[in-house]
Amino acid sequence: MLYRNDKYGNKLSELGYGCMRFTTKGNKIDIDKAEKELMTAYHNGVNYYDTAYIYSGSEAALGLILERNGIRKNVNIATKLPQYMISNASALDRYFNEELQRLRTDYVDYYLMHHMTDLVQWEKLKALGIEEWISNKKKEGKIRNIGFSYHGNSEMFIQILDAYDWDFCQIQYNYLDENTQAGRIGLEHAEKKGIPVIIMEPLRGGKLVNMLPEKAKKLIKDDGRYSPAELGLKWLYDQSGVTVVLSGMNSVEMVNENCRIASESEPGCMKEDDFSLIEKVVAEIKAKEKVGCTGCRYCMPCVKGIDIPGLFRAYNTMYSENKSSGRHQYAQAVALRKDAAFASACIKCGKCEAHCPQGIPIREKIQEADKALRPWYYKIGLNVARKFMLRKK
Repeated sequence: MLYRNDKYGNKLSELGYGCMRFTTKGNKIDIDKAEKELMTAYHNGVNYYDTAYIYSGSEAALGLILERNGIRKNVNIATKLPQYMISNASALDRYFNEELQRLRTDYVDYYLMHHMTDLVQWEKLKALGIEEWISNKKKEGKIRNIGFSYHGNSEMFIQILDAYDWDFCQIQYNYLDENTQAGRIGLEHAEKKGIPVIIMEPLRGGKLVNMLPEKAKKLIKDDGRYSPAELGLKWLYDQSGVTVVLSGMNSVEMVNENCRIASESEPGCMKEDDFSLIEKVVAEIKAKEKVGCTGCRYCMPCVKGIDIPGLFRAYNTMYSENKSSGRHQYAQAVALRKDAAFASACIKCGKCEAHCPQGIPIREKIQEADKALRPWYYKIGLNVARKFMLRKK
């Protein structure tokens, strides 16, 4: 296993264990199976284990496995405060203490504000005294590093990253999300600030393995050097701004394979022909897309605040993956922002089209995309989600 440093020089395994996808038996996590997989990772050198309050049964399972094997002090636990459920200051301790109890520990190595999408969420937490709370927990040794996990666009990510002295952060990032979510822009901004970045969804929840177009699968197979998973993971490990790549592993075979890849990959490991292969794979994925948007963002900023590239990316995902994936991406990256502007706000000024290198009829296409991404029943759901995620005290 290879390791990269956190902000304070501590060694973190390049591969982290994402504990959201433990195998379940009935309604409960199969502890014996999860233990075998997790301990395989541990013996291969993995020392970073990521869970969250809302991952059903995950914190308790992780805590039990670590205690049963006597390895708590040898690993790093990362878990998350459900910031969207916090309505008063007393809730901070209530949730945190419950997490400590579930995890069978008296401290958390890496603690995150979960699922940030807008700076307004951090401002709400600040009004509740979160900065003093973090400071006290650090002094008590109960939290060793503080960070946040993020879904949204690169501009808002940078605002949140610059709003506090964070120890680390976590973003969705892979070769398809290079220009969406926090994206390469966000990753490089964090690296310049010396802030470690933990990567989630490195293979789009397995979609860059199991849901690749047949032509893309054939390209990788004919090349013969990598599996689809290895290609996607090595693309991440190649980048010096990446600290840990999380994988939701649920078989011993997957654990061993991912550990092998991590032990052979470091910044600069990708060569010109590797990048060429990825470009061809991406081209095959994009062949099914509805709008030829490259995410260059020359159309931005929109005078009405519409996130045009974010809208098109989600719309394309509906066709390169499936409808639910596209709508889920749209909710996370576009709709769950305080000042989200929907396509209905367009005044048809045409400034975006004048700057589009691809010549996309943007005014027409954003309405088409909005109709597909926000059917009437989805509008109702988004309104409810926005009130919950972005509510004030």
